[in-house]
Amino acid sequence: MDVVQLLLDQHAHIKELLQKVVDTSGKDRAAAFFDLRRMLAVHETAEEEIVHPRARRNLGDGDPLADARIREERMAKQQLVDLEELDVDSAEFVEKFADLRVAVLSHAQAEESEEFPRLNDDLDDKQLERMTAAVRLAESVAPTRPHPGVELAGEHALAGPFAAMLDRARDLMTKPAR
Repeated sequence: MDVVQLLLDQHAHIKELLQKVVDTSGKDRAAAFFDLRRMLAVHETAEEEIVHPRARRNLGDGDPLADARIREERMAKQQLVDLEELDVDSAEFVEKFADLRVAVLSHAQAEESEEFPRLNDDLDDKQLERMTAAVRLAESVAPTRPHPGVELAGEHALAGPFAAMLDRARDLMTKPAR
């Protein structure tokens, strides 16, 4: 599987989780939101470390393209942090989650139409396969909670390992009952 297909599959899973949060309540919603928050944190970290830097290097307009996606990711991370503080069945959560859902779907659409196809066209099969391995590695050690303000590869290299360790320990203690 090449990196573009991997990321598209992850986007499909994120869309399913977004819908699950909308369609459920109580413990089921808390569990779905936990899964979504974790998936988004890990997925976006890998994109920020591997995909967007590659777009910067390989695409003629890679800098503004990557900058736009990173801005969107930073805003979504902040929205996730704000949502984590709310009761999942509160009206405020429902309202703010609707805003997050729109932002995440818009962000995914931008990547799927502007970034992924161009990387797919620009890179050969071996490069795409190496990127897949790099994304999987990045995801295996990525923080599992959003950290707004840590969006660049260098920032991840400094803060990521420590944040990931703390996040994974915190997840074990706060994982909602299913």
